[in-house]
Amino acid sequence: MAGLSPSGGINVFWHEGMLKHDTGIGVFDTGMDPGFLDVLEKHPENSERLRNMVSILKRGPISPYISWHSGTPALISHLLSFHTPEYINELVQADRDGGKELCSGTFLNPGSWDAALLAAGTALSAMKHILDGHGKIAYALVRPPGHHAQPSQADGYCFLNNAGLAVQLALNSGCAKVAVIDIDVHYGNGTAEGFYHSDKVLTISLHMNHGSWGPSHPQSGSVDEIGVGEGFGYNLNIPLPNGTGDRGYAYAMNQLVVPAIQKYEPEMMVLVVGQDSSAFDPNGRQCLTMEGYREIGQIVRKLADKYSDGHLLIVQEGGYQVTYSAYCLHATLEGVLNLPSPLLSDPIAYYPEDELMTTKVIDAIKKFQNSTAPFLKGG
Repeated sequence: MAGLSPSGGINVFWHEGMLKHDTGIGVFDTGMDPGFLDVLEKHPENSERLRNMVSILKRGPISPYISWHSGTPALISHLLSFHTPEYINELVQADRDGGKELCSGTFLNPGSWDAALLAAGTALSAMKHILDGHGKIAYALVRPPGHHAQPSQADGYCFLNNAGLAVQLALNSGCAKVAVIDIDVHYGNGTAEGFYHSDKVLTISLHMNHGSWGPSHPQSGSVDEIGVGEGFGYNLNIPLPNGTGDRGYAYAMNQLVVPAIQKYEPEMMVLVVGQDSSAFDPNGRQCLTMEGYREIGQIVRKLADKYSDGHLLIVQEGGYQVTYSAYCLHATLEGVLNLPSPLLSDPIAYYPEDELMTTKVIDAIKKFQNSTAPFLKGG
């Protein structure tokens, strides 16, 4: 399906083979059947969520702005740019053995490894499209998600860090500095961990203040996890209070993210998107609506145009309400396209928001980061 020229639209990279990752049924994401429920639900990270995302981009009003490209599987050698050989061998062996629950809620089942290789390869293909000069904006529509996957372990439905691999490709291709803005409702701990010692990648994560959730996710996502060594000050966490909505996220973007990007001046920008920050997601407690996602997309697009010559990779992560996630994706990409007016109205918002507490938290984070991160001091 052809769309507008690459300069005027978004290049979407996708492969239907990623739908073959079957996460099963049970009590939410546990895979457990307690024996006393007549109806067990699909794991939240299931193929239906991406089927709706694909269909809204193909048949929704944004479709004329979309150009479609096929993703390809990553090679093992590609994976070693971010992940350890021991960890990759563990995944390969789990696949050979017919599957394994790698950590809570994270099931590698038959077909999952092939889907994970496709997700990683699709993100790499999207980044390469930009690096080779074929288009400035690319979106890797992928599952399994990746931003919790650390160099040496799986976490939070994630096996391979799709965004992290794409960032490393940009660095290896000559980009001096890359900025990652992660708006998934959960801390992008895997991406942060992969570049925690580096000043070549600025990782910014806006997430609900959920803390650590066990051995697979030891990071807390707190403001004082700010990087070490050469990377000190280049991991900026923005843990937001539960219930933060459109105005709160916009305030965080303008008060924290925009000034950081202005100081850092990246050559490449990566937007890690998860629609689980929406008001209706079962896996989050935030209150973003389509309007909020649209504004985030607009802000990121302006930053990319100003600092990275318009170069922007978007990588899909969470988003588990199968209909509203697709609508929020549509709104995000409308914002990235910087369209003069919305193409699609919101079918279920409005959701009330009290941003007073959020504003106080963001102001406190700003004070801490400006006094702690060397590259922000004096801002």
